[in-house]
Amino acid sequence: MAINLFLLGLMWQRLGLPVIAPLTALFWALPLGLPATWAAALWARHLIRTAEDGA
Repeated sequence: MAINLFLLGLMWQRLGLPVIAPLTALFWALPLGLPATWAAALWARHLIRTAEDGA
């Protein structure tokens, strides 16, 4: 997540917006990345259960 935020900041530079510093990207990666990781884990667990029930 931190790499994605940092690269997004680099792309924003093209639009004239300020670049996101690497430490700022790390700071924002936790509150954004943890819910995304939790949701992905739930989705993977659902896929595993679906595959086991169908076999």
